[in-house]
Parts: sequence; structure tokens; C-alpha cells
Amino acid sequence: MKKYSIYTAAAVVIANMVGTGVFTSLGYQLVDISSPLLISLLWLIGGIAALCGALCYAELASRYPGSGGEFNYISRAIHPSLGFTAGWISTSVGFAAPTALVAVTCGTYLNAVFNDLNITMIACALIIIVTLFHAYSRQSSSQFQTIFTWLKVLLILGFIVTIFTITPSPQALDMSIASVDWAEASTAGFAISLIYVSYAYTGWNAATYIAGEIDSPQKNLPRALIMGTVLVTVLYLLLNLSFLYAAPMDALKGKVEVGFIAAQISFGDLGAKIMSGILALLLISTASAMTLAGPRVIKEIGTLYPLFDFFAKDNNNGVPMRAIITQSLVAIAFVLSSSFEQILVFSGATLAFISFITVSGLVISRFKHQQNTGFTAPLYPVPAVIFLSITGTTLVYLVSTRIEEAIAAALLIGTGLVLYLVSERHKKRSA
Repeated sequence: MKKYSIYTAAAVVIANMVGTGVFTSLGYQLVDISSPLLISLLWLIGGIAALCGALCYAELASRYPGSGGEFNYISRAIHPSLGFTAGWISTSVGFAAPTALVAVTCGTYLNAVFNDLNITMIACALIIIVTLFHAYSRQSSSQFQTIFTWLKVLLILGFIVTIFTITPSPQALDMSIASVDWAEASTAGFAISLIYVSYAYTGWNAATYIAGEIDSPQKNLPRALIMGTVLVTVLYLLLNLSFLYAAPMDALKGKVEVGFIAAQISFGDLGAKIMSGILALLLISTASAMTLAGPRVIKEIGTLYPLFDFFAKDNNNGVPMRAIITQSLVAIAFVLSSSFEQILVFSGATLAFISFITVSGLVISRFKHQQNTGFTAPLYPVPAVIFLSITGTTLVYLVSTRIEEAIAAALLIGTGLVLYLVSERHKKRSA
């Protein structure tokens, strides 16, 4: 059966990362931060953390081959209960919530072009369309994903170049160290802004969810993770600078559709509508990538736990159609029930927590001297220390400042542990 190439794997990484976060986070960050250099530093920190995480995940993928991402790695490196909980979070929030955010953002940008369009209806329609492509076969899934991802990269580069060359009244970007109010870097607002950045980089690990379906995964998976993460970091830095170059900070502050605002100021109303349509188009690949990667976790849970074996069955083309449809239904539920900012912070926090536990699993594996004959993270333990430090600090600030989202995340984790105990009991009875 045909497997995914390295190009499709890299496309999954890039498409998962470049989505809602980078086109919406800047407006929230400018509420507490006023320096372009500090904003760029935020995105650079996020990129470094993502690259360090990607290096650690690449080694985990070498140590523990197979699909399922964190569910697979944590189960084998630490304990099945934590692995199951990670899988539960990925299933219920990790992919469904970001898919909902991407769909809503796509609807928001299209609504800016065609004001009569209903944002919620557009979001639901997008989820249904990408579900149909990925629930049929790997060939249709791979072609759809690869084409839309590389189209996205070209469109973003075109947007950046156009902003820097055409903007009639560009803003002065003071990137000097003297212009920075370093007190802003020690506030809770800076930490929350890092949560937004962390969310925007979510997806650097996406290819690990389909590792068992990648051609020569021991060689191609690490390359896909690293290549995708480095490319996206560069795009993020340039894209945020282009927003700040095009529009005054006050015009962007607290707004979701920062791309539309920047385009409107640079190109006028007609140009902004054209650009909004393009931005909506490139978000399709993000929704697609999440719909491709996430259901593999549901399938792996169903394979190992009889209570959920309904989700383990593939269709005639070897695609986990039931799992794909289930995730999409949850995403639609998020679209219909939650506010944008709450979903962003909540999902960003839970995903950061799971990544923290996963990289801790590599540290435990190394400490136990478990054998690894494939890829090893260079300069270890530096990547693990950097990732754990940045992610851990961000989570501490989040718990202390966003109590409602922290409680919701704790309840989600607790529910996962309870489901694990129920599943284990059912598994023993079945045996």
C-alpha cells in the first residue's frame, strides 16, 4: 500500500503550524507589548522551543517507531496511563479545537470579502470538505495536502514581499535594543503572549502522528520535522514584521483579523478583500493537515484498548475513516459552542503540557539507557533543557493568571486518567 513521502510529511508539519495562530496572535500580543523587537523575540523564542522539541521528538520517533505521536511515546517511555491521557487530549482537544479555530478564522477572512456570508456556516463547510478528502484514500489525502501546503508557502512569501514593496505609508520599525521596555518581558502579559506563540507553533510534531505510514520513517521523519520547523520559524518572523510594517499598532491591537487590516492599509479596500480571500484559501491546508494527522491517535487508542475498537477499523483503502469523521464532528461542536480566544488559550495550554510530558519521556529514556540505534538529538541535553524550560515557565504563568482555562485543562487531564482506568478494566474483562 502506498505510503506518504517525505514531502507529504514535511507538508503536514508546515500546514499544521502555519494556521490560525500567526494570523491572529499579534493583535492579542500588542495589548501588553509595544516593541517590534520584543514581538520578534517572542516569535524567535517560540521557534527555538519548537526546533528543540522537534529534535527531541525525532529521537523519540527513532526509539519508539509507529504512529500515534505522544500517545505512543509517553506510553512506552513513561507509563501507559499518561500515554492514554495524552492521546485523549489529542483526540478531544489537540486537533479538534485547532481545526475549529482554523475554520472560524477562514470564515472570518471570507466574511471580510463577502459580508453576507455566515462565518459559522463557512467554518462547518470547510471541516466537512476536508473530511471528505481525507476519509477516502491516502492518494487523495496526500495530493490534497501537498498541493495546498506548498501553495500556502508561496502565497505567504508573496504577501510578505508585496507588503514590504507596495505599502504607501510604512510604519517605522525600531528594532534597536534601546527602544525596548524590558519591564514588559517580565509581566504576565508577556507569558500569555508566549502561550499564543506556542499555540502558533503547535504542529511541529505533526508528522509523528503518521510515522507508521511514512516511507523510510527512520530517515525521513527527522528530516521532515526539522525542515518544516526551520522554514516556519523564518516565515513567522517575516510575517509578523510585515504586519507591523504595514499597520499602526493601535489599528492591530486586540484584533483577530490582523492580516486583513494590514492588507487594507497597504492595498486599499479592494486589495484587502483579494488578500483576505487568499489568506482564507491558505488556511484550508491547515484544517486539512489536522484532519489528516489527528485521527491516527484515535485509531491507535482503538487498536490497543477494546473499549474503543470501533475507531480502529480502516476503510477498504486503509484509511481510518471512522476516526476522521469523529474528530471532525468534535471540531464542528467547538465551532458551534465556544469563543475564539477561550479555545485558543485552552488548547494551547493543554498541548504545551502534553509536549512537556513527552520531552520529559526522552529524558527518562536516556536516564534508563534504553537502546536507540537511529536518530539522536544533537547537543543533548541542550534541546531538552531549552524546550522544558520555556514550556514549563509558560505553563506556570498560565496557571497563575488564567485560572478558568487551567481548571478546564486539569479536568480534561483528570477525565483522561479516569477513562484509562475504565479502559484497562474493560480490557482485562475482555481478555
